[in-house]
Amino acid sequence: MATAMNKTHLLASKILQGVGGEANISKLENCMTRVRVEVHDDGLLDLASLKTLEGIKGYLKQGEQHQFIVGPGAAAKVVDAMRLQLSPVRTGSGENDIARNKANAKAKYSAPMSGALRKLADVFIPLIPAFIASGLIMGIINLLKRPDIAGSIATEYPNILGLLAVFGGAVFAIMNILVGVNAARVFGGSQAMGGVMAGILSSPALAQITLFGETLQPGRGGVIAVLLVVALMCWLEKRLRQWLPESVELILNPLITTLITATLAIIILQPLGGLISDGIAHGVNIAIDKGGLLVGAILAGAFLPLVLSGLHQGLVPIHVELIQAHGSNPLLPILAMAGVGQVGAAIAVYMKTRNARLKKVIKGALPVGILGIGEPLIFGVTLPLGRPFIGACLGGAVGGALICYWKVATVITFGISGLPLALTIVSGKVMLYLAGLVITVLAGFIFTWMMGFNDPEE
Repeated sequence: MATAMNKTHLLASKILQGVGGEANISKLENCMTRVRVEVHDDGLLDLASLKTLEGIKGYLKQGEQHQFIVGPGAAAKVVDAMRLQLSPVRTGSGENDIARNKANAKAKYSAPMSGALRKLADVFIPLIPAFIASGLIMGIINLLKRPDIAGSIATEYPNILGLLAVFGGAVFAIMNILVGVNAARVFGGSQAMGGVMAGILSSPALAQITLFGETLQPGRGGVIAVLLVVALMCWLEKRLRQWLPESVELILNPLITTLITATLAIIILQPLGGLISDGIAHGVNIAIDKGGLLVGAILAGAFLPLVLSGLHQGLVPIHVELIQAHGSNPLLPILAMAGVGQVGAAIAVYMKTRNARLKKVIKGALPVGILGIGEPLIFGVTLPLGRPFIGACLGGAVGGALICYWKVATVITFGISGLPLALTIVSGKVMLYLAGLVITVLAGFIFTWMMGFNDPEE
């Protein structure tokens, strides 16, 4: 334990030194696998040294942000250790906040598309733990319902399964509320008001109201409608804050914002969100049903390049919409094959390379790759070598084609991939998913072995 802590603090210290010291940091944060740093002066970065640090499995730059892949669990520990080494002024809310705002504004105007997708990701990424728990619980329920696995547990203990169903389904019952709160935070509005707007759209009382000759539908448009309405709410709230006198702003702002936004939501935005939501759900299902092998190959084969560009973040609402509309998600198992192809490619590299350091990186990254976290393999192994990355994409395309042809679906939105996703696959398709996983590993291995790569020197 002490050794692991010492390694973490040592890596944190070396990263701080490599990015130009604490005075050069404008923003420091982490996601599941990456240490994310924004700096004032890129010229002070020693990227050559940072990339070779033990514990750094890969590097990526998105917009103004430098991202160092250190692996799941390690990212949060390294960032915490870095913050402990910063002075109180740097970790406080004074000058650092000003610098952070400048960096955010610069990123916003220099890369509007990337900024929009990042905002979208910021709405949903905090929900990942809830989605993971929900998906795994639903998977456990599926296993317990099978007599060949759990015997008569389902009939002897129906209350236990009922409670598990409540545990697993809770996140979907309050999905729109959670999205509304997070969207308001990301768009710069009142989080409570964001939750209220989502609550209005989801209220069962809407079913008792007829407007323009049509009965209103609670929850119509799902998270798409929520995003549209909360974005409008935040815009209006900020404008009213500027226009209203301070003496009455606290009282009138939420009142006017609620009345105007909710009215426009019911009349315009929720029906619009419903059309977009229906189009997304039906379009994806039609493409997968009719496209078969070709669509699956394209989706899985192109997913890793999407990850590199950050455009994959735009798929998150689609995953959610599929679950809300149909109760299952056929897209996620297809895309999961992209990461599985990385595993096969990395095994081929491991067997061919004579580079001791590369072998060590692969040994550390393979277990988490099998568990569905592919960034260490992508940025630490296949992408730097070039052709193995192409081999991994081709392997993923083979698996995606099969998964799509077999119409494998999961009960989770996103957050799980690789082998653990098998626990969440709908009944009757689990073995097909596992078969696709094995075939994809073999395909990634074969493509990479045949294409070869330039073995790096020590």
